[in-house]
Amino acid sequence: MFSKSWRLSIVPALLLMLSPALSTAQVDVSVSIAPPELPVYDQPPLPGDGYIWAPGYWAWGDDIQDYYWVPGTWVEAPQPDYLWTPGYWAANGALFIWHEGYWGPQVGFYGGVNYGYGYGGRGYEGGYWQGGHLFYNRAVVNVGSTHITNVYNKTVVNNISVTRVSFNGGNGGVRAEPTAAEAAAGRDRHIEATSAQRQQVQTARGNPELRAASNHGHPAIAATPRAGNFSNPIPARNAAPARNATVGAERAAPQPRLSTPRPAPENAGARENAPPARAVPQERANPPREATPSREAAPPREAAPVREAPPRNTAPPRQATPPAAVEPRREPEHTEAPRPAPKPPQARPAPKPPEHPAEHPAEHPEDHEHH
Repeated sequence: MFSKSWRLSIVPALLLMLSPALSTAQVDVSVSIAPPELPVYDQPPLPGDGYIWAPGYWAWGDDIQDYYWVPGTWVEAPQPDYLWTPGYWAANGALFIWHEGYWGPQVGFYGGVNYGYGYGGRGYEGGYWQGGHLFYNRAVVNVGSTHITNVYNKTVVNNISVTRVSFNGGNGGVRAEPTAAEAAAGRDRHIEATSAQRQQVQTARGNPELRAASNHGHPAIAATPRAGNFSNPIPARNAAPARNATVGAERAAPQPRLSTPRPAPENAGARENAPPARAVPQERANPPREATPSREAAPPREAAPVREAPPRNTAPPRQATPPAAVEPRREPEHTEAPRPAPKPPQARPAPKPPEHPAEHPAEHPEDHEHH
């Protein structure tokens, strides 16, 4: 994806033995693509006396083939009277070469890059050493609530909002050349980055969110309170939020799911009660189908009297169909009327007895007369 060439040059061991003051090897890494602009972020408060601000910068990862942001942080000076000179990118033709930072008694050249918070492109305006103590300029350093008496105020003009270019020279880079004092500081005795600073770099390299391809120049961790400690980080301005998620939306989703099954059993219970009542065929005879939902709730209560009606008309209703259960009720009314009819035949035997006695007495006197 990125076409990259790199060059590694190490000072011979013999030169290190002859110059014990030079304790670090010069490492130059060249990349064919310019580093991103420097992000804007707030400086965390000073953790304590003796700490110096090391600004953040874009580093190149050969294994990940991308730039990644090394957050700015507070670092303890390796020894009194030493200040930190930040590293910087410098354009050399079509390549961009990285120059490592170092500790020394004087701040050297760092490409004229405006890193902010005392590193405006020349020297360091955030503090100075005196009598074995570091005095801090409250105008550019966030002292916070740290109880420090060795402070002062000196106005420093920072053009951070004007340019955030992170490299020197080339097309669009910072136009700056080292002064005689800065060139002499570069040749003076040096101390390499501390172990805490190296841990800061390694932790940043292993964090995918700090890669330029992921944060697009706005890392979520732009600064840390101390070197090697990524707790309570300071995000860059306009940085992407840290995973705001849609749980509330997920919690709102199950609520309709719980409400939907509730009407289902009610309809199912109505359907189960409907067949035993068998009032559906009666409703089919009625043309208004819209009234079915209201009648379906009432039939279950009328089902009890319908079941009690069939035992009264046991014989005839067996031949009748269940839907015509209402009509057999009218038939028993006609059957009850003929019941008084059998009473007149009981009156018929009453006149018969008088006929027989009338004939018998007439015959008997005749018999007596002949005698």
